[in-house]
Amino acid sequence: MSTPQQFEFQAEVRQLLDIVIHSLYTEKEIFVRELVSNASDALEKLRHLQFTEKEIFDDRLPPEINLTTDDAAKTFTIQDFGVGMTRAELIENLGTIAHSGSKAFLKALSESEAKGTSLIGQFGVGFYSVFMVAKRVRVFAHSWRPAEPGQVWESDGSGSYTIEEAEGQRRGCKIVVELKDECREFSLASKIEGILKRYSSFVQFPINLNGKRVNTIQALWLRNKNEIKDEEYTEFYKFQANAFDAPRLRLHFSADAPLAINALLFVPEESPERFGLVRAEPAVALYCRKILIDPHPKDLLPEWLRFLKGVVDSEDLPLNISREMPQDRALIAKLGRVLTRRFLKSLEEEAKDRPDGYKEFYRRFGVYLKEGAALDETYQKDLMKLLRYESSLTARGELTSFADYVSRLKDGQKEIYFLVGPNRVAIEAGPYLEGFRARNLEVLFCYESVDEYVMSHVHEFDGRRLIAADHADVKLDDLPTPPGADALTKEQSKALAVWLKETLGDRVAEVKASGRLVDSPALALSADKLMSPHMRRLMKAMKVEGAEDTPPRVELQFNPRHAVIKHLAAAKDAKPDVAKLMAEQVLDNALIAAGLLDDPQKMIARIYKLLESV
Repeated sequence: MSTPQQFEFQAEVRQLLDIVIHSLYTEKEIFVRELVSNASDALEKLRHLQFTEKEIFDDRLPPEINLTTDDAAKTFTIQDFGVGMTRAELIENLGTIAHSGSKAFLKALSESEAKGTSLIGQFGVGFYSVFMVAKRVRVFAHSWRPAEPGQVWESDGSGSYTIEEAEGQRRGCKIVVELKDECREFSLASKIEGILKRYSSFVQFPINLNGKRVNTIQALWLRNKNEIKDEEYTEFYKFQANAFDAPRLRLHFSADAPLAINALLFVPEESPERFGLVRAEPAVALYCRKILIDPHPKDLLPEWLRFLKGVVDSEDLPLNISREMPQDRALIAKLGRVLTRRFLKSLEEEAKDRPDGYKEFYRRFGVYLKEGAALDETYQKDLMKLLRYESSLTARGELTSFADYVSRLKDGQKEIYFLVGPNRVAIEAGPYLEGFRARNLEVLFCYESVDEYVMSHVHEFDGRRLIAADHADVKLDDLPTPPGADALTKEQSKALAVWLKETLGDRVAEVKASGRLVDSPALALSADKLMSPHMRRLMKAMKVEGAEDTPPRVELQFNPRHAVIKHLAAAKDAKPDVAKLMAEQVLDNALIAAGLLDDPQKMIARIYKLLESV
């Protein structure tokens, strides 16, 4: 073995090493990912050389990466059988910081910090991350070139390193890391195995830890989907999502423009949020050349797609200097838009080609699509096409789309009507539907609180206004009076309306006869254009401040053909005291139907008085 030759780093390089070791990386464990990535690159380079070179040193070595840990000695070792390095290449490559221009790097780093921007990682500093945990590092190397001798590079990261010849070296590189006392955990096999599975599971070459293969799952997203079996997809999903179920839907696609993308997305069997569990975190992991960059990228996909699992890999992503996050946020946004639109397109195809499967998906995940339709204008139109509801013209459990609703519009109809309620039974039993049913006008049934947000934020579909069927602004054509039907005259109805307004006072904003009622005596319509009855109930349930401070003011509409109303019209002159009780009871009954009666105690006492008067 020759005498070691020592090389002193320049002052600015020592400064740069300090940045790399103490400031650049957020997690010390990243050094494992960086060393594995470098080893994979070395093996990939050798694979290309084997096609062009006639003679390669130690040519029968397997293309694999071997890691060993020794807790007693506090060491971590990684070895690859790649291209290796000559003495000159050790100086150049392990001194890449200096070779790439340390002054330029430091200048660019200071400028990026001043501007609040990230720095594209083009300076090859990944190897130096090892000094976050090492007190001494030795690199044993032998080039693929047969005539070159083996070498050993050694440094403690303090600003200098030595190189000398070393006999008996296999082709490739072996890096022996003597760990700092406070970093002894990285000499534990269990710790390293967890890091490898998190960051390097899909490296294309075998990774062995203490003789055991670690990366047993293939990077399916890079394979041709026609060659992959369903069982392989399921196995990959369970590994990637840390799940036990099988995926409900999957999307596997590749694209070259506008970005080079390979993606494999999954919809789980069930949504945990559906059962009131914790809010799901983004779970589409971001990779660059099969190396994990971010397992939970929050800015990649819209918030309403947080139920998706899977992987997206793009070679076009410029990373920051530590390779821990993408450098170009605009490019990430573009990547997210491509993924989102492709997924929405796949849902459209599912709804068209496999409606039963889409119905099951929608039953579990429709609330996310509604959230997106209400809050995300970018994809609002696409999401509205995917929403489904029961309606007054569908059977129980059957769903219809907005497009189907529009195809059934009656001549002259310019609105899409909907009603919000806890369930179909409650909506059909209320007074608001009967006028539409009598006119054969379809009404969508909305059972979830988010539905009202959707309708109020979207406003229209295909040029048709979305309007609540229980809103005071709804105008319906008069129904013809059935032959032989007895009803109040217009004069009698007008007089009753005036009397009811005087009698009920500030509890009602307006009173009038209505042609929209068929079987019910009266209904209450919200006079508050900013807060519907359902919204008010929701705010009360959430105990929002101010939700109960002011009693609701409503528009009371009555049915001039109903027996109760006709009795009331007669009683207001013959029995004014009883008529007042009847008027208040009619209003309270209407408020109950609307879900707007806050305190039933007065109503109960009034009912007893009415019973006494019978």
